[in-house]
Amino acid sequence: MRNLLMVVFVLGITQARAQDSLHSTLLQDLVISTSGPQMYPLQVSDSIFQLPASVAKLDTRLLQSNNRVELAPILNTVPGVFMQSGTFNTNRLSIRGIGARTPYGTNKVRAFFGNIPLTGGNSETTIEDIDLEFLQNIHIIKGPLSSVYGAGLGGAVLLQPKTPDPEQMQAGVSATVGSFGLIKNQLFVSSGADTYSFNVGYHKIENNGYRENSSYYREGITITGDAFRRKKSKLTYLSQYTSLKAYIPSSIDRETFLNNPKAAATNWKDAKGYEAYKNFIIGLNYDFSFHENITSATSFFYSLKDSDEPRPFDILKENTKTFGARSQFVGSWQLGGKLLKATVGVEFFQDGYDAATFENLYLENNGQGSLAGADKNRLSQTRNFVNVYSQLRYVFSEKWELNAGLNYNKTSFVLQQKYPLENAYDTPYGYNGIWAPQIALSYLPSKLQTVYLSVGRGYSLPSIEETMDENGQVNTSIKPENGYSVELGTKLFSADKRFYAEAALYRMKANDLLVAHRVLEDQYVGVNAGSTVHMGLEFMAQYKWQLGDKTRIIPFVSAALGNFMFHDFKQNDQDFSGNDLTGVPKNQFAGGFMFNLPHGFGLKADYFFVDKIPLNDANALFTDSYSLCNAAVNWQGKLTSALSLSVSIGINNIFNEHYASMVLVNATGFGNSAPRYYYPGQPVNYYGSFQFRYAL
Repeated sequence: MRNLLMVVFVLGITQARAQDSLHSTLLQDLVISTSGPQMYPLQVSDSIFQLPASVAKLDTRLLQSNNRVELAPILNTVPGVFMQSGTFNTNRLSIRGIGARTPYGTNKVRAFFGNIPLTGGNSETTIEDIDLEFLQNIHIIKGPLSSVYGAGLGGAVLLQPKTPDPEQMQAGVSATVGSFGLIKNQLFVSSGADTYSFNVGYHKIENNGYRENSSYYREGITITGDAFRRKKSKLTYLSQYTSLKAYIPSSIDRETFLNNPKAAATNWKDAKGYEAYKNFIIGLNYDFSFHENITSATSFFYSLKDSDEPRPFDILKENTKTFGARSQFVGSWQLGGKLLKATVGVEFFQDGYDAATFENLYLENNGQGSLAGADKNRLSQTRNFVNVYSQLRYVFSEKWELNAGLNYNKTSFVLQQKYPLENAYDTPYGYNGIWAPQIALSYLPSKLQTVYLSVGRGYSLPSIEETMDENGQVNTSIKPENGYSVELGTKLFSADKRFYAEAALYRMKANDLLVAHRVLEDQYVGVNAGSTVHMGLEFMAQYKWQLGDKTRIIPFVSAALGNFMFHDFKQNDQDFSGNDLTGVPKNQFAGGFMFNLPHGFGLKADYFFVDKIPLNDANALFTDSYSLCNAAVNWQGKLTSALSLSVSIGINNIFNEHYASMVLVNATGFGNSAPRYYYPGQPVNYYGSFQFRYAL
């Protein structure tokens, strides 16, 4: 705890990009940011309504509407978004089928916390470390339609930290308890004034886990705010420290999944395998207005992650240091009474990655778990990433506007093999520069409807493992994935703005498909094995039905109907062309309602359906489709003029569905063991939470 307090002090004097800058950056390059109707469960403003792309905004109430720990039940209400969750620390996020084949974790989707990239030079993204109670909202951009955020093939996830309420100091405490030993505690203090603001939050999560060898512990501190606020300038900051230790039950075979889903994989249980890390990120941003028409924002960020992962086949130790900067200029002018808005910027970061593996002597450790033995391998990679981007918005009539963007990426790296000495090498390499243009045309038949057509190119860089061949040398034949996406969509309000609906039809072809080929139990290599086609229809709607002054019901539905398939895919003399894409369901559906009652009471219920998922490229094995139902009741009100209380009690998986909450695609059995495809989802589980908030 003493070390944690020292970190708090360090964080308090560091600076990062603040929350409000993120929201304006998201919208300023494409739309006019104006206030608009606030709806629930998905929040829609006029600015999002005019945006010529599929963008979802999840607000604070929605992010905290479940157990305040798990993000998957929230993200999976967004059509086209699918987050699989094996455990709290094992998650895979895919958008429109992009990223579904990643063995573990998330890539092909870029993420930002404030203005700090959460996606590292290894192309992996971790968003589950961020405390949900410290987020103002989450924006999800589906598809490669944002040049400002890197033109990721799957899109981008933008997490906005909370901003302090102006001219008010607040303090609060919250707690959540739930099934399988879940305990979460959170503390926060915030203050806002004319020239400064700050927001400090601390959280701790403990969980015994539903399965064997799945206990989880995480604590973290987040500090945000701004200082030296002037009429034309502002300095803002963000910083976070996370400490985690999470045991890993790993995936299990079909027989175990059906008959004993609580079991961990035998080798992971015997080794008491886990992952542990300390992650520290800081950032500083300076906003300055040169002129009434020209503004700038320049940010610097740094992150440090030190991790340790004892696995049955070895012990992996990793250290990653990242530093970088973003700078952009925004100008807006009236040309003949028509709005012209332009954004230009550049982003740079450098990743320094060091890894070492050691023998794991757990079989010789008398059942005490992992024990480090001799060195097996040591390597390092330094990756330089440069992004230059521009965005143009031209409103050339009351009903028509044009948006265009261009992103250029150049990535190079140096891969060093340091041990064994006889295999040592130092190899520089770089990918060809990638140009990613975007263009969108939108038409507003009225102030209540938008119709748009968007075309954009995206890319996804290989991970560190994918840059190496089977011999550990640089794979000079590997190339980034890339593809074009075409999207036709519409957004519609009713005249009274109580009803909102949107629909999008899209098609994307991803070329140079990166395939993780497993050569050993602990080694994957990447190959470019062909192309995939992603087509689909997404729809969502919600209605605010006012039953009285303080009573209303808000039903919502969302659906994603997809056709994801291999277009041209051959591997190991097998032709999988025309097969369904592995790891992603074709169809998803979500629906539910919020019922707001007098005296601060409320009821929430939702239903989530997932279609069957192909487990291997040959489509010889699928999961079963499944349905989940969740519900919660809540109350919030004031105990005094300064003290407020909110209470929530909920139940997830009401009907105790047996399902796979995550899968490992193309699993391979080693020796005489069966392939382990399945991560069992939690059975019916309960939680309760409360929050006290005091305004000083």
